[in-house]
Amino acid sequence: MYDLIIIGGGPAGLTAAIYAARGGLKTAVVESMMPGGQAAATEKIENYPGFPEGITGFDLMNAFYKQAMNQGAEFIFEPVLQLDLQKEMKTVVTGQQTLEAKAMIIAAGSKPRFLGVAGEDTFHGRGVSYCATCDGAFYKGKKVAVIGGGNAALEEGVYLTKFASEVYIVHRRKEFRASQIAAQRAKENPKVKFVLDSVVQEIAGKDKVQKIILKNAGSGAVEEIEVDGVFIYIGTEPNTKFTSEYFEVDQYGYIITDALLKTNITGVYAAGDIRNTPLRQVATAVGDGALAAVQVEKFLAKME
Repeated sequence: MYDLIIIGGGPAGLTAAIYAARGGLKTAVVESMMPGGQAAATEKIENYPGFPEGITGFDLMNAFYKQAMNQGAEFIFEPVLQLDLQKEMKTVVTGQQTLEAKAMIIAAGSKPRFLGVAGEDTFHGRGVSYCATCDGAFYKGKKVAVIGGGNAALEEGVYLTKFASEVYIVHRRKEFRASQIAAQRAKENPKVKFVLDSVVQEIAGKDKVQKIILKNAGSGAVEEIEVDGVFIYIGTEPNTKFTSEYFEVDQYGYIITDALLKTNITGVYAAGDIRNTPLRQVATAVGDGALAAVQVEKFLAKME
């Protein structure tokens, strides 16, 4: 029995745990993988205040995790299989146990969006990756392609030049969605080559990735580029598979909250990348986590 269960151990969930546990609430964080979520897999974070030289995502999230532990939050590293949110006491069923709490914060974050082309599933783990920090070292001296045009695509593309001999950045538009500084760094790197106005039609190979087949959006011309790996960064989608029956969501599947992060279910709040927020960054997730925890404290105080 807990005062609060937090689903997800990314920056929003960890911040909520710090605030809630420090506020005297018996708090459990349920996380299926390692603490930190996608932020922990980011090679370098340069826009989080307090670190003028930047910090690795792993180091930053590990500090969050230790701080939550020091405040007394419990961590349960098991997958969530089922929720029951219809009663006053909220129930979480994991792989090994059933947990109950008076309130809940859903902070399960988001996951990489799949490209949805032939060969993507076939070569997942055999040349197709969604995490440059995790898999970049496997491509020393090899050629790789990065699919996408946002900050993540360009930043991780530049990161991959530490290992790869060439990095092709493939984007379906003629202009990047990334920030000017991210685009400039990529353009200044001699190992980076741009393939713009092109879409991936297929990821091909035999036992592993050997090439990508592209189609130019303007001319319709088909082009093949030989690569050893493909890193996909085309956005994210919310981890709402286990929550979809309960919550009101927007057209993209993100949980709808009000300004105080309340969901349509009394006693349940949503924070971070899983909700309908206009910006998905570590800084905004931290703000969400703090606000959600304070709202839970107020909610529980009214119950007593």
